[in-house]
Amino acid sequence: MTKENKKKKSDVNKKGTLVLLDSHAILHRAYHALPDFASSKGEPTGALYGLSMLLLKIIGDLKPEYIFACYDLPSPTYRHQAYDGYKSGRKKSDPALVEQIIKSQKVFEAFNIPVYSKEGFEADDMLGTIVEKTFKEKKLAEAIGKVFIASGDMDTLQLISDKKVQVYTLKKGIKDTIIYDEEGVKARFGFGPELLPDFKGLRGDPSDNIIGIAGIGEKTATTLITTFGSIEEIYKVLKKDKEKIKKAGITDRIISLLEAGEEEALFSKMLATIRRDAPIDVGVPKKRWIDGVEKEKVTALFKELEFRSLGERFNQVCKVMNGKNQPENIEESKSSKPKENEEKSNNLDQDKLKETAVALWIIDSNITNPKLEDILNYAGTEDFEKAREYIFGELKKRGEEKIFENIEKPLMPIVEKMHTHGIKVDTGYLQKLSKEYHKELEILEKKIWEAADQEFNINSPKQLGEILFQKMGLKLARQKKTAGGAMSTKESELEKMRELHPIIGHVLNYRELQKLLSTYIDTIPSLVSEDGRLHARFLQAGSTTGRMASQDPNLQNIPIKTELGRNIRHAFVAEKGFSLCAFDYSQIELRIAAFLSGDKKLMEVFTKGEDVHTSVAAQVFEVEPAKVTKEMRRKAKVINFGILYGMGVNALKINLGSTREEAQQFYEKYFQTFSGLANYLDRVKAEAARQGYTETFFGRKRWFEGIKSKLPFIRAAAERMAINAPIQGTEADIVKLAMIETDKYLVKAGYEDRARLLLQVHDELVYEIEEDLIKELSGKIKEIMSNIMSLKDTKSVPIVVNVAVGKNWGEMEG
Repeated sequence: MTKENKKKKSDVNKKGTLVLLDSHAILHRAYHALPDFASSKGEPTGALYGLSMLLLKIIGDLKPEYIFACYDLPSPTYRHQAYDGYKSGRKKSDPALVEQIIKSQKVFEAFNIPVYSKEGFEADDMLGTIVEKTFKEKKLAEAIGKVFIASGDMDTLQLISDKKVQVYTLKKGIKDTIIYDEEGVKARFGFGPELLPDFKGLRGDPSDNIIGIAGIGEKTATTLITTFGSIEEIYKVLKKDKEKIKKAGITDRIISLLEAGEEEALFSKMLATIRRDAPIDVGVPKKRWIDGVEKEKVTALFKELEFRSLGERFNQVCKVMNGKNQPENIEESKSSKPKENEEKSNNLDQDKLKETAVALWIIDSNITNPKLEDILNYAGTEDFEKAREYIFGELKKRGEEKIFENIEKPLMPIVEKMHTHGIKVDTGYLQKLSKEYHKELEILEKKIWEAADQEFNINSPKQLGEILFQKMGLKLARQKKTAGGAMSTKESELEKMRELHPIIGHVLNYRELQKLLSTYIDTIPSLVSEDGRLHARFLQAGSTTGRMASQDPNLQNIPIKTELGRNIRHAFVAEKGFSLCAFDYSQIELRIAAFLSGDKKLMEVFTKGEDVHTSVAAQVFEVEPAKVTKEMRRKAKVINFGILYGMGVNALKINLGSTREEAQQFYEKYFQTFSGLANYLDRVKAEAARQGYTETFFGRKRWFEGIKSKLPFIRAAAERMAINAPIQGTEADIVKLAMIETDKYLVKAGYEDRARLLLQVHDELVYEIEEDLIKELSGKIKEIMSNIMSLKDTKSVPIVVNVAVGKNWGEMEG
């Protein structure tokens, strides 16, 4: 190292460390990561506890001389003004969180931490501006040598600069943290921090509703950026030498998307770029935070909030800070921990790791698809064997070993076989469908432009809103608005306006087509392996309810309500000499509700083999079954499933499309008629409140931390989930047991290679069976599935399975 470099390093070490707190991001993370803490007065405190705990951890880890807190303000920012769809998909913050965000300023006041915010700008822009000023303004540059940005938001990674500006971010919850420098960003994304806005410009960001270029995903965006650099550079090359783009492996389809989406890409990049020029004054505090803090203030605040354990921790932090002013050399690898965990995971017995992950999920179903770090964090140890022992000890203590031993453990090899087999895809069919849908998309685009009497970007909510609401004057009496005050163009709002003008229907159809193309039709072919089959992953621990989930891609989520969506299923075909055979449990949740509740009238509907929705309609509307209309049956179906999911009168009104009075009448009449079911649901709610969990027929428990919350809206949400949990959980157990028992039969009979389970879509199992075995095996599998529970267990309610056979998933006949 040269003398000059040594001097520079020495100067940096003499300077102080500044920590910038992305307050909103931290509070949001803490609020959702922690239980519903409340003081004895009933005031919510979980987010404040998380903020205080993380603040003490940051001080202990980083030993900063200076700490600044940055805030968002409730008013719209320049991004909202530029694009009214910005962050429009986000739910309105819970009142309990808003209350704590306001109160959080007390924490910073007690800790002697200055607060920065500015109307029209976000907290990220405060962070970016302070970083910029720190190394450009003389007084700040003389005092500060290093900046750490503490945030739960990965957007801040774009502010990283070598080791001068690093990001101390939250991985999971509020305890698991990681520090990123430039090398860490490159290791994660394949390119430097300065190109992260370009990445979002291409692929978009659903969390902020930044559109990017529809059809360009993470992989393609990464390839383009790592090969050519920024969006501007990509377009320079594209316009000058298209062949160069092709040589990078970019298809003609993607090139077409790029050519059509330049404006969207640049606009999205602008939205994703953190500003560094917000009009704020940043000064160097006269004292270190520790020298200016009044310990009595902090102690009094923690006492007020009833954070008994944090007072002593604060005292320990103060001792450390007073004993050592200079920050320690924190050269822990910013990307090493994930790599270490990955290497550690790869070196473990994979069967043991999978078993422990599933066992953890059984204990706490909120930890879906657990990884090694989840296992270690839950057990509070870095030793996997100790963690495994602890988790299986907890499993035994909670009486859930039978769920592991009888259901989840035997299912593991079956799930692995599903992935190995995969399902054959007719990519030619999808390419043909793509052409048809893209052509239809162009037709719809012209129809929309014709109706609007001008061309505009249909994908831009701002431009669409201007056309619909300003130029055409279309609006409802109570039209919802975006956070920025503009009229909303969300699907739910447009659906209410469908009858106002034909353009609304065209826009809704356009959006549906575009989503089908980008999510499924144009994406699935790229995921098909060389064997012509799609090897999606099915996750047996993928949901909180006990149901399985699917990814890469999510085959359980292919829309089937419209013909446009259903057509996609035709692409999934049987191998030569085989047919696809689908086994679907008929109205399984309502059957389970009948026998779990013991409701005599509901059980009678099923034991007599009647259509449940028609029977319920006859009871609720007080007519003979023969006189039940199609509309009556539809409403009965809404009520049946709505009640099972804890739907209240208001939600019922919306789903029925009726008045509140009518919905109230239906609600009361339903529970008068099916009083046994009403009593059962009340009993489930009461038991969940008393025990903290619900239980399926087979003994699977689901815990609800919010069920005892003093906050009514949190408690109500937990109660709604608890009502359905035993029903949906029992259904999940039945389907998984059916998979196990069928697999046992196929192996024992020697049919394992001639009949393969390919898909599990909630209540449906899809097998690929040799044609000459269809008759024999369809009957046998149906028999196995129908008898997973005995009639004694179901109180004589029959479990019915429908069977359909076809050459592709879309053309199945019973």
